[in-house]
Amino acid sequence: MSQTLTITAEQVLASAERIREDIVRDRRTLHAAPEVGTDLPNTVACVKKRLLEMGYQPRELAGGVVAEITGTETGRCLLLRADMDALCVTEQTGLDFASANGCMHACGHDMHAAMLLGAAKLLQEYRTQLQGTVKLVFQPDEEGFTGAKAMLSAGVLKDPAPQAGFALHVNSGTPSGLVLCGRGTFMAGCTLFRITVNGVGCHGAMPEKGVDPLNIASHIYLSLQEIISREIGAKTPAVVTIGRMTGGEAPNIIPQTAVLEGTIRSFDRDLSAQIFARIGEIAQCTAQAFRGTAVTEEIASAPPLRNDVALTNRMADLAGALFGEKLIYRMDEGGMGSEDFASYTYDLPCAYLLIGAGTKQENPVFGEPMHNERVVFNEDILPRGATRDNQTILYRKHTGGAVRRAVGHAVAVRSRAIRPQGRSPAVCRNRGSGRTGFVHRPAESRHTPKPE
Repeated sequence: MSQTLTITAEQVLASAERIREDIVRDRRTLHAAPEVGTDLPNTVACVKKRLLEMGYQPRELAGGVVAEITGTETGRCLLLRADMDALCVTEQTGLDFASANGCMHACGHDMHAAMLLGAAKLLQEYRTQLQGTVKLVFQPDEEGFTGAKAMLSAGVLKDPAPQAGFALHVNSGTPSGLVLCGRGTFMAGCTLFRITVNGVGCHGAMPEKGVDPLNIASHIYLSLQEIISREIGAKTPAVVTIGRMTGGEAPNIIPQTAVLEGTIRSFDRDLSAQIFARIGEIAQCTAQAFRGTAVTEEIASAPPLRNDVALTNRMADLAGALFGEKLIYRMDEGGMGSEDFASYTYDLPCAYLLIGAGTKQENPVFGEPMHNERVVFNEDILPRGATRDNQTILYRKHTGGAVRRAVGHAVAVRSRAIRPQGRSPAVCRNRGSGRTGFVHRPAESRHTPKPE
């Protein structure tokens, strides 16, 4: 027999506020000691320690941490995911708890992990009213696009198998607490690539004796700009960016090699593959024109993120019940930022939402771009984030099972879809996926939800 829920949104919000200090403390602990990539030993130890203190039995999986909690009924499972890796950025925020190790949580993953730990504590508090199982997933290497794929390959969707997945991401430059609910293809896919240019090293005084890879790399860089402007339709969103160019050790030596690294972003996986192929052709032909060679390789990738429309609408309704409709922004347009949670969205229906973390109008220290060395996130949203993660315990009270029906419909649709084929992952040194480019309404109308 189903249990009647007596908990209200106001009670859950009040409970989250009562553990505000715990959530903030967890966030600052993680922020002060960031780790990058797939190997996060101190971060994993911290998360496991906190979960054990709450009564969970966490286990390590593919470099991350997984724990489950089951209420009075079983047979239904939902997945909540938070990333916890940082970036190779030297922090310059001036915060008392700023990192000093050359890495930084400049994308807010410390906020995400702390919010999910807060949600874990709330789930224990309301365990008797929890309908089914919640699987908590703390994931490494989102920035390098290998973390989600590694955890999926390791069986994160098994034993128990979730019927839906949820994730939340902070967004600097958006008003604090505003929840962005993007329906459909919400974020672009991203391919990280590397071009290695090979020349012939020689003395800088006699360039005719060698083949200059820096000159070749410069011509390749300029030629790649033509792909978007001359080969892709003006109404088709696509971005090619070269973010790293290296080569040479001394001013009087022409080096043997040069390297360019960059990203391809689009909402169409076939288009991304077409652009990648053209990059390889342009690099090879340009290098040959200057007597050198060039090899193009994919480093890692994430597909476009596809939010299930019905499930996202229901999550928006729940967020509205928690925070009020004025703080919910339903949108059908997406941004060119990318997120490796996208890999989950091809295996089960998912809803990935953004929550505003502050603007300069609120406080001059807020609102810096994501991945910036001075970005500061408003900690006041931490209890709300923990509550949003916890809205699963409210879902039958406010929807009368509508979310369950939405999940059932989404599973039927997903069963006919083909999972994306990812290439072999590689560890990312400093390749941030980025979360910029979201289109917001002007300030005077931003809090008004779009018509359904």
